Amino acid sequence: MSKEAYRKKAEARIEEQQAKLDQLRAKAKGVGADVRLEAEKQIGELEEKLRKAKRKLAEVADAAEDAWEDVSSSAKRLFSRFS
Repeated sequence: MSKEAYRKKAEARIEEQQAKLDQLRAKAKGVGADVRLEAEKQIGELEEKLRKAKRKLAEVADAAEDAWEDVSSSAKRLFSRFS
């Protein structure tokens, strides 16, 4: 997969996860305190994963063509954690 194709795929994955995060936030507003605490924990975890994914995407975008394969390998591992 080319660097550009990978970047587009990663951006789409980040957008998908951001949408899930937004949905989780909306659901957390309408639940009891105990459920809200668990939802807030999940929100925090997902936010951290998204921050890492965005940093990794920036690395992919900045990587030289000959070095991007190494960067993409670690990015693939990071994005697999969303599944």
